[in-house]
Amino acid sequence: MYDKENKLIDSFTAGKMSRRSLFRGLGALGLSTSAAAILVNASATRALAQNGFDWKKHEGTTVRLLLNQHPYTDAMIANLENFKELTGMNVEYDVFPEDVYFDKVTAALSSGSSEYDAFMTGAYMTWTYGPAGWVEDLNEWIMDDTKTNPDYMWEDVLEGVRKSCAWSGVPGAPIGSDDAKQWCIPLAYEQNNLTYNKRIFDANNLSVPTNIDELLDTASAAKSVMEGGYGIGVRGSRSWATIHPGFLSGYTNFDQVDLTVGDDGMLSAAMNTDVSKEYHSKWVKMIQDSGAPDWSTHTWYQVGTDVGAGKSAMMFDADILGYFMNGGENAEAGNLAFSGFAANPDAAAPTPNIWIWSMAMSRASQNKDATWYFLQWVTGPEHDLFGAREMDLVNPARSSVWADEMFRDKLSSKYSGYVEMHDASAPGASIKFTPQPLFFDLTTEWAETLQKMVANEVPVDEGLDMLAESVNTQLGEAGLH
Repeated sequence: MYDKENKLIDSFTAGKMSRRSLFRGLGALGLSTSAAAILVNASATRALAQNGFDWKKHEGTTVRLLLNQHPYTDAMIANLENFKELTGMNVEYDVFPEDVYFDKVTAALSSGSSEYDAFMTGAYMTWTYGPAGWVEDLNEWIMDDTKTNPDYMWEDVLEGVRKSCAWSGVPGAPIGSDDAKQWCIPLAYEQNNLTYNKRIFDANNLSVPTNIDELLDTASAAKSVMEGGYGIGVRGSRSWATIHPGFLSGYTNFDQVDLTVGDDGMLSAAMNTDVSKEYHSKWVKMIQDSGAPDWSTHTWYQVGTDVGAGKSAMMFDADILGYFMNGGENAEAGNLAFSGFAANPDAAAPTPNIWIWSMAMSRASQNKDATWYFLQWVTGPEHDLFGAREMDLVNPARSSVWADEMFRDKLSSKYSGYVEMHDASAPGASIKFTPQPLFFDLTTEWAETLQKMVANEVPVDEGLDMLAESVNTQLGEAGLH
């Protein structure tokens, strides 16, 4: 079965046939697009098995995974049979919703349990896991030709994303330095840009804002026509997660940083500069005038569901959040569009802070080499391409996948401006925070200060001076200031 189809697909995989010719030929054979996708992925697996690497070295071994409930996980699970066929290995996994997931990870790692060999993580979390000795530095495997297949193409991973998953462990040292340890490997990531409701914008002759001042004006104009809705969604809960998406992406576009690092390696708060105070003032005014009435409770979930329901006209948050809200049963599915956003009118391009869902290896694993076989497969170009084309693995971490015509066509057909937004923002996309062990505590206090400013409990200038003083005190107590 499928002999003729497989010959066509193998020709395509080998680069001897264009995508258009492939699907024309498969259509003539009566094959649906979904069935064709499965066969294309199987062909990629066959090609991978023939690259000279001993994929069967750990045949019969079982790898155990701890996974977050997410579309990226769905793509992984959907493709597992190809991994099992390629390697002869077995994969077992537990999946937990995000509200309990990170507690599960911390409990497993801190106890030294060998129950799980690998797990999903955000790069920020490895700033704790790595120095604590809970995860492996994956450079040992990546750089070893006897353990990594020749088609892995490590440099194909987008540079800003790749380096954002690497840190030396020295507080204040930059991510991605030459001596950095690769604590995790990117699966896919989130840029923070604008998602806006094209239906509302078109009906009211609103222009897509291109800087912070225009953002305030457009949000205000949008609110005036929303009939009970509001102009712009941004996160506001008392959490580090309020600082890292849109807020920090705009902040760093003005060349502002959270902390400075002195010649002696000591850290100092930097959020009370004059430029920072001006930016904070505009951000606070935007929320007061045009944000959600219950902004201080808003997390990723509320920001996304409101724009998907047409309750807000736009959001400055993760692009993949807009991607998901533009589909399914959301009221505004098909009406959302996307735009790269540079808050600073003098900036050449957006510089979004990013979140990265990645894979890491537990130091307590008893099957480390076998686990690396799984990690290089699930973060490799073949699986990334499958997830991007056939599932909702967006944004893929690899430049070769972003160059794929089929994937770009998929996005462009349903997600207006998404490809252009990504391409404009990707060169400047990276983690913008300074790595240090108090990251979660300090950013949560920053969010709390924002709440006080928006509630008019403290003036912006005074609030930032107080925040900087508190941050320096905490850094000092930790021996970092």
